[in-house]
This record gives sequence, structure tokens and C-alpha cells, in this order.
Amino acid sequence: MRRFVTDRARRAVAASLRASASASSRSAAPSPLAPAQRRPAPPVGAAAAMAVAMGRAMSTAATGTPAVSLDTINPQVKKCEYAVRGEIVTHAQNLQQELEKNPDALPFDEILYCNIGNPQSLGQQPVTYFREVLSLCDHPALLDKSETHALFSSDAIDRAWQILEKIPGRATGAYSHSQGIKGLRDEIAAGIAARDGFHASGDNIFLTDGASPAVHMMLQLLISSEKDGILCPIPQYPLYSASIALRGGSLVPYFLDEETGWGLEVDQLKKQLEEARSRGITVRALVVINPGNPTGQVLGEENQKKIVEFCKNEGLVLLADEVYQDNIYVEDKQFHSFKKIARSLGYTDDDLPLVSFQSVSKGYYGECGKRGGYMEITGFSPEVREQIYKVASVNLCSNVSGQILASLVMNPPKAGDESFESFMAERDGTLSSLARRAKALEEAFNSLEGITCNKAEGAMYLFPRLHLPQKAIGAAQAAGTAPDAYYAKRLLEATGIVVVPGSGFGQVPGTWHFRCTILPPEDKIPGIISRFKEFHEKFMDEFRD
Repeated sequence: MRRFVTDRARRAVAASLRASASASSRSAAPSPLAPAQRRPAPPVGAAAAMAVAMGRAMSTAATGTPAVSLDTINPQVKKCEYAVRGEIVTHAQNLQQELEKNPDALPFDEILYCNIGNPQSLGQQPVTYFREVLSLCDHPALLDKSETHALFSSDAIDRAWQILEKIPGRATGAYSHSQGIKGLRDEIAAGIAARDGFHASGDNIFLTDGASPAVHMMLQLLISSEKDGILCPIPQYPLYSASIALRGGSLVPYFLDEETGWGLEVDQLKKQLEEARSRGITVRALVVINPGNPTGQVLGEENQKKIVEFCKNEGLVLLADEVYQDNIYVEDKQFHSFKKIARSLGYTDDDLPLVSFQSVSKGYYGECGKRGGYMEITGFSPEVREQIYKVASVNLCSNVSGQILASLVMNPPKAGDESFESFMAERDGTLSSLARRAKALEEAFNSLEGITCNKAEGAMYLFPRLHLPQKAIGAAQAAGTAPDAYYAKRLLEATGIVVVPGSGFGQVPGTWHFRCTILPPEDKIPGIISRFKEFHEKFMDEFRD
């Protein structure tokens, strides 16, 4: 082995010396720009060079030390975690491969991914009108064919023409302005104004590949060290904790009140803010997710007013995650954007820095793979806006198909348009089905011993609490894992149902939860409930104290 290593080192040195000799001969040749009498530079110490090269080669060859290892990568990357696609999901993917090789290998015949809000992967159909317009924009030659009028609705054809006129060169495959195509941003602003009843400007819109890059962009802007803190809800969507960790900031938690349906209490915000400041942390912003992820609550208007007043009084940026604004399932609640609330209180751009996030991935559209979204920024100085634009420019632009979809989501067909009735039927059909699924799962969870579950007022998830026997908690500790992660793994291995442990979202210490989407097809919900009940009853019996 030692001889092999030595031979490798000698070959490496020989190659190095050949390269050095070649370089020396090139440098020794007279330059056409140099005086004729200039002599070649004296040769370097070949023996010394050989010794250094031999030492390096021997060291690398002998130790096999990789150029990159866990010890040398950015420690903030190691701190970053994203439970939604974490260990349980990886295990599920391995089990799926096992099923594909041998369908009888496991006690179930399919993996049911209830871990992530990915509607179309679970059978939700795209909105016909949106896809018609997108198809025509991506292949404009169809607009010149006579048969197109028999295949596509007239308002989809008209809308495609309107959009293409806004795109330079009608080229959806070209880079756009770094904020997004101006005409599409103006359409989104018009949709925001119609929703809220207050003016919106396309100049304040930054189109992004889904909402996540917009969140990353703003946290990158706000965080410069571990002394910069961001107030985040607990439970929270792991995008925020991961992004804060990557940027070396501090997550300042505020706990939602499970006993009041995951209420957001301003007194809790004040307490956590004061505690963070006492530790020398400068809290820069407040994150509010409405409707809630993973908790599914919809904030009331009066509650939102108090939150806006809190941010105004404390000098905080309000980061409003509003990507589930179309997912409301209860009659006594409706969505109000934080910008609408701020304007209704009389606050202008000069009073409150506010960033609102929206995405084409959720709602009744569920176009996750198209990667469309935007942020609307208000209340920032021109100098800061220039810096935000600079960061956006580094990524060149978001994808144009996603930009088109974002404009369609915020400006869907209107009464009188040919597609309006079919569009409304598709939209309402999807949302009413989601509401039924949410109710069925909520009732099923609450019927089981050791589980309590708040109502899903909105979004796409339930976040049941597990009241586990002490023996189950002990078994989890013996296995070196959190009790809810232990439960989720056992559930997966027995039923094929994939959920996310609550520990991946954060929770009050000593409590355990899991997040489950309401997205599986409605006709599969009874089977999922049956499988889940059977597993849970056996689990409780196994670990009964």
C-alpha cells in the first residue's frame, strides 16, 4: 500500500515538474515586446520545488483527505434544517423504491405523501383557463391557426394576445426585467387594488420563482449577524428557520396559543421582543403566516390591527406570508391582507415597512412546479429599494411562465367572460372539496384516544397534538429520536402514510404534534382514515402505561 502511495506521489510530482518546465521554456522565449538583449530569468530551485510538491502529494495521497468535508463547509449550512423534506420523507422514498421492485414487500401498496402542500402531485387538476392562456403564450404560433378557436376559449385567446403584447419580442423564453415584466406587474397590482380597495403599484412588485426566493431575499437584506433577530411563529413553516440559519441570524420565537385555535397574542409578541432585546438582539422584523402553516388558523381583522400597531410602535418590518389567501374553509372568517389592514388604519408607505408574499403554488390553482410568485414591498426608502433590486438582479429574473401565472391568479376571468362560469365551477369545486377533506380528517383525529386537533379554518394542513403514553416517549428516547418523529416513522412503516413530525416546525416544549395535508384525493380520504385509526389504536395499546 505504501509503495502504491509513493508511486502516486511520484507521478504527481513528475506531472508538476513537466508543467513547470514547459512554463519556464515559454517564459524564457524572447518577447516580441522585450528588448533583444534581455536574458531569461534564472531557474527556480528545482530541488526545493520537488521537495514541496512531493510533500503535498504524499500527504494528500496518504491521508485521502477530501477537499470538502463536513468539517470544512459553512457551519450555517449544517445548522439549516427543512423537515418537510427531511428524514421521514427520505425513508418514504426508499420504501417506495422497495415497493416498485417488490409490490408485496410491505403491508401497504402505495406511499401517500401527506407531508407537503403539493396539490397536483396528489391529483388536483390545474385550472383550465390558466393552462389555456399559458399554452398559447408559450407557443404563439397557435394563435394564427384557425382550429385554435375551436380548441380554446375566446377569452383565453384574447388574454394570451394581451399578455404577449406586454412581453418584449413576445418571447417567453427570454430573460425579463429583474423585477418581472412590467405589464404583468401592473396586472398584479390591479388585482391587489381590486382585492383590497386601496391603490397598488406595479413598481412595488417583485416577481419571483414562488414565494420562497422572495423570503430568502428579504431575510438576506435584514440579517447581517447573529445579533439580528426575526420574530417567527411557533409552530412555523421551516422555510423561515432554515433561511435565518443560513444567514447567521437569530430566530426569536413567539408561541401561537393552541388552546384558542392557534391564536396570535400581541402580549406574547411583546414578551418575546423584550426578552430578545435584553440579550442584545436587534429584532428587525415580524413574520406572520395568515392563513397559518402548519396550523391552519385564519386571523381576525381586529387581531390583525393590533399586530400592525405593534410593528408600527416597535419599528419592525412586517413580513406577511399570505400564500394561502384563497384557502378559507369557514363561513365566519375571510382573508384580509395586512396591507389592507394598514391602509384602513390610515398608515401610508411612510409609516410602516411591509412585505406581502403570494405564490401560484397554493390556493385552488396549486401550480407548484411552475414556480411563480411575488412580493409587494411598501414603506422602504428609495435607497433600500435599490439594494433590493440589486439582489434581485443577481438572479437575473424569475421564469416567465411563472410570471404569467401570477398575473392570471391575481386577475382571473370576470363575469361576462366566456370562461367565467367554468372557471368558477373549477375553483369552487376544488375549495369545497378541500373543506370537506379537512373536516373529515379533523373529526377522525378528534375521535381517537390521545389526539386533539383544532379546526383547519384555512391553508392545506391539520396539526394534531399527540398525547403519547410515557412508554412511547421512553421508546423514542431509547431510539434517539423525538417522540413525534418516532410516531411518524412507525406510522409510515405500518401504513405508507407520510406526515411531518411537529418537532420540525417547533412547538411548546413537552408537546408533540404532526402535520398532515388535506390534499389526498377525496375518494381516498376514508381509506386513509381507516388505515390511520388501525395503526393508532395498535400503537396506543402497545405503549399503554
